Amino acid sequence: LISAYAKILDGASNGSDSKKLRVEEAPPSRVIHIRKLPNEASEAEVIALGLPFGKVTNILTLKGKNQAFLEMGTEEAAITMVNYYTTVTPHIRNVPVFIQYSNHKELKTDASNQRTQAVLQAVSAVQSPSSDVQEILAAASSPVLRIIIDNMFYPVTLDVLQQIFSKFGTVMKIITFTKNNQFQALLQFSDPVNAQQAKLALDGQNIYNSCCTLRIDFSKLVNLNVKYNNDKSRDYTRPELPAGDGQPSLDPTVAAAFSKDSNSLLGKIPGALNPLSAAAAAAAAAGRVALAGQAGSSGVLLVSNLNEEVSNTHMNTRVYGDVQRVKILYNKKDSALIQMSDSNQAQLAMSHLNGQKMYGKIIRVTLSKHQTVALPRDGLDDQGLTKDYANSPLHRFKKPGSKNFQNIFPPSATLHLSNIPDRKMALIQMSTVEEAIQALIDLHNYNMGGNQHLRVSFSKSTI
Repeated sequence: LISAYAKILDGASNGSDSKKLRVEEAPPSRVIHIRKLPNEASEAEVIALGLPFGKVTNILTLKGKNQAFLEMGTEEAAITMVNYYTTVTPHIRNVPVFIQYSNHKELKTDASNQRTQAVLQAVSAVQSPSSDVQEILAAASSPVLRIIIDNMFYPVTLDVLQQIFSKFGTVMKIITFTKNNQFQALLQFSDPVNAQQAKLALDGQNIYNSCCTLRIDFSKLVNLNVKYNNDKSRDYTRPELPAGDGQPSLDPTVAAAFSKDSNSLLGKIPGALNPLSAAAAAAAAAGRVALAGQAGSSGVLLVSNLNEEVSNTHMNTRVYGDVQRVKILYNKKDSALIQMSDSNQAQLAMSHLNGQKMYGKIIRVTLSKHQTVALPRDGLDDQGLTKDYANSPLHRFKKPGSKNFQNIFPPSATLHLSNIPDRKMALIQMSTVEEAIQALIDLHNYNMGGNQHLRVSFSKSTI
């Protein structure tokens, strides 16, 4: 009779509450039945639910029914797992899932399923050899992860970490710091199980292609003490904390707007958690690395199909680097040569501006064969077609390590305004990207009075 009830449970619990029958639970089995999985749940995330309790020997996922069966190495491990999740609701990607014993005593799956076997072999490397379940639980009982970034060619900000790790649960606090010349972070989840899932899925993966490798361990700390909300540390449960130590604060209204599309940046591409091309290119603009295929290339851009009536064609490229010189071509005044500080900045500007519409015309941006923009010879009148901006006060990226490198985004209809007299930041959304480009050109460095000049850049957010 119990077996019949268990079959009803296994067969009826297909995600529809109306079909579930609350009958006697199935007897203990080393095969666990997991229901209500989110559509995007991976096998690795399902396996992570069982890892703290012992060896996982098999898995069967039923994607269409949002269910899975997890086979533990021993019945004792399965019992400990079910007992634990009776008191602590397990989550995958912030979605609560339901766990019970299955009426199956073992999983009979196709042994030739190479993908399943590969996943199981991968997780076996992080499973403790100890048979003591309590010891395993103790090792993974902290909700705080210690994160080390190896091969850090591109900048990894606090917000990037939050976006990546929040896929596995609620991120409450983050502290970033440098130790032994390595960028490190402490990150606290709301639940130790989420920390375990994140460690399993992310340890050893790259944030960007071929670099910024995550090395993740559990911290001995169980709670982080965050005093300040700035670009080094953040307590997401206490937005009222001060910035402290002269660090830039994040206005709560702007922070809320920024967080709207945080998940949209997280893509899935082989070998990387998140391409974040803007941030990667920003690092390249900082001179940390050369973009692929551009090593030793020119720092001069050829911009064509410009509106000839507009003389400040260089202004838009300032968003992506420091403009040194500009020369409008004498016999083709809808074209100009723009010299950036280096080839990385030129590549960055080209990738974001080519094909954009500016003052009613779609501009073309390519790398020039010229290595520099020559100044006119002494005594030669070039009718003001050549300008030298080497000593311009508008350079955004002159200071090494400036936070401006982390705030470079493609042209968008939303602009980020800063350096406003009341010391607040703001987002303003235009009706089109073209209008936003024109507003940025016209209003960046606008004198707001009191020797304060408006700073305008493109935003990654929408309002």
